[in-house]
Amino acid sequence: MNMDRTSFENHARAWDWIETREFALEPDLVHEARTLMQEDNDPSVSACEGAMLSMFKTMSGASSVIVIGTGSLVQTARIACSLNDDDKLTAVDSTPQGHSQIKRLFRTAATMTRATLRTVNADPTQFLSRLNGDDYDLIVVCGDASNYPAAYEQAPRLLRRHGVIIFTDVLAMESPDSKGGLTNPADRGDKAVAMRELIDAVTDDDRFISALSQTGWGMLIATLQ
Repeated sequence: MNMDRTSFENHARAWDWIETREFALEPDLVHEARTLMQEDNDPSVSACEGAMLSMFKTMSGASSVIVIGTGSLVQTARIACSLNDDDKLTAVDSTPQGHSQIKRLFRTAATMTRATLRTVNADPTQFLSRLNGDDYDLIVVCGDASNYPAAYEQAPRLLRRHGVIIFTDVLAMESPDSKGGLTNPADRGDKAVAMRELIDAVTDDDRFISALSQTGWGMLIATLQ
């Protein structure tokens, strides 16, 4: 689709209007997550991204969810707010600081739901291979570039049939070394390179039906056939 200047401006205004509205509708637990992230000077996360994750969790009927990645506190909070009492949520963070943040968030979440909440301080590239197969309905991937190929490799084993894996920031805009991410062909940062390879791999993988969305800094959504 070709866009002139007016179209770009209208698109930007539409994005801002929707983002502002979704932010105003965020649950208290998500606002707590944002406060924790601000305390550690972590980058902000799109409210639309969180809302989309919550919708996918509810729409898919997912009862067993993994959220992977340092700085994924808002995404984790949105999923936690949509849990049923017999659901389980596992949050994986490789840093002690991120792990501590999730534990604080889960203490609040535990007063709101009877769902099983588990936080794991481990490197996803090593931890995911130790999980039981065919045991998860939804995987959300955020954070470091290395998390993405590791999660993609394990997803066909971990997901139940028609399970969903969602990769956030696939435009590689959130990375500290981002130089425009995938919108700039000259950006050869670790995240940008990894996301180009990931998008091509998932799109060509006959095991998945996938789609790209401009939500947040880009989401790649793939369903296991």
